[in-house]
Parts: sequence; C-alpha cells; structure tokens
Amino acid sequence: MTAFALPLILVHSVVAADLPKSGLVESGSVTYGVAATFAPFEFQKDGVLSGFDIDLIAALAAKLSAKPVPMNMEFKGLIPALLSSRIDIINSAMYINDKRAEQVDFIPYMKIGNQVIVQAGNPAKITGRDDTLCGKTIAVTLGGIQENQARADDARCKAKGLAGISVLTLPTAQDSALSLRQGRADVEYDSTPGAVVLQAAVPGVYEVVGGEFESDTSIGIATRKGDAALQASIKAALAEIVADGTYKSLIEKWKLPASVSIFN
Repeated sequence: MTAFALPLILVHSVVAADLPKSGLVESGSVTYGVAATFAPFEFQKDGVLSGFDIDLIAALAAKLSAKPVPMNMEFKGLIPALLSSRIDIINSAMYINDKRAEQVDFIPYMKIGNQVIVQAGNPAKITGRDDTLCGKTIAVTLGGIQENQARADDARCKAKGLAGISVLTLPTAQDSALSLRQGRADVEYDSTPGAVVLQAAVPGVYEVVGGEFESDTSIGIATRKGDAALQASIKAALAEIVADGTYKSLIEKWKLPASVSIFN
C-alpha cells in the first residue's frame, strides 16, 4: 500500500494514538521543524507561530498527550535537521516529490494547487503558465516546488526556441511577493491558498492569471526513513482528528477550499 493511499484507509480504521517511548528529541514531546513563511499554513503573527499546520500539530499532539515543540528555520534546512535527528518530524506544508521521498518518509494530509501571480493590472501581459512567461522573471521560494516548476518552464521555453525564463530564488514566499511588487520580478508562483491570503492582505496589489496548475500535488508530514513507530503514532493521531471532525474544522477556520482534503 502506498503512502498516498494510506490516510484514506485510516479514516475508516481509527486506532488509539500513542507516542513512542523512545527515539524522540525530547521524551513526551514532538519536536517539529517548520519554515514559518508560507501563509496560511505557517507564518508568524506578532512573533507567534500561526497557521493551519501549527493548529494541525497542536491537534495531533493533543491526541498523543504530547507537547509540540517548534523549531523555526529556513526551508532548505528542514530535511538536514530531520536527518541529523535535531527534530522528530517536518511539519511545514512540504510538497511530496520523488527526490524528497528518497530522503524521508511522508504522511500525506492535503493536496494543493498553484497559481501564477502578477502585479495588479498585469503590466507584463502574462496570461497564465504558458509561453507569455518566456523571457520574463519568475520569483520563487528557494528549494520549493515552485522553483522546480519555474525551471521546467524555462527549459520548455528554450526548447521552443523562445527566450528563457530568469528564475529568481528567494528565501521566503513573502520575499517573492515583495520582489513582484517592486518590479524586480514579473511573476510569482505560489500555492492557491497562499495566493488567496496574499490578495486579502494587500488588496489591489496583486492578481491571479490563468488557471490553477498541478492541483493534485500532495503535501505531508515528514519523518526519518524507517521510523515506523513515530509514523504509526502520527497516522493514528491524524485518523482520530479526521474522524472527530477536527481536521474539517481546521480547513474551514483557515478558509481552505474543501477540494484540498484527501479525506473526502
């Protein structure tokens, strides 16, 4: 059974969640890595961690009678921190792809799409994820799936004999949005929920063009390869919060579309 299918089965087979007695950074706690720069999933508000994933880990930890202990860091440092056992899990809306799955195991908990974001009024005349991007600059988060997408688009443009895309990599999604606002980039790639948050935060500054793309990409909680005990604990806790309606309530709280759920 693949990791992608397993959560769907867990919904129908709820078992009591229990935290492993050993192998954790701190006994009785779940120490998690997060890059709190990806609203609405994880961000800082008045210096306090907030977002869907922060609420999610709090709910999971409650089922496990555990204390959630965050370690906020750059996104590119999350997998190294996990592999060096400085954290127990990665809880940071991490997109699941083959390269990452070679390094860590995933527990999928949501599917997500992406959007092309431009300045309001669309001065660069972009029509979507298409050839109008060729010759333009796309701002993306370093190491995120959007960087892979932009580099694939660059290769596609060049293969057609068109001008290539300049991929501007930045530490956070907020940095990408700022570069777009300042005119240093023509386009930003972000998740659909992120695009909604961005437009709500600064009305009249940004707009979305074209349709959502790669809308069936899964995101998940990551554990070290072979950490079966912790995997089982997290999956059992996730099954419980799906069964009791907590997961659905978090989707609604953070105004995420119902289509993102993989537990339908």
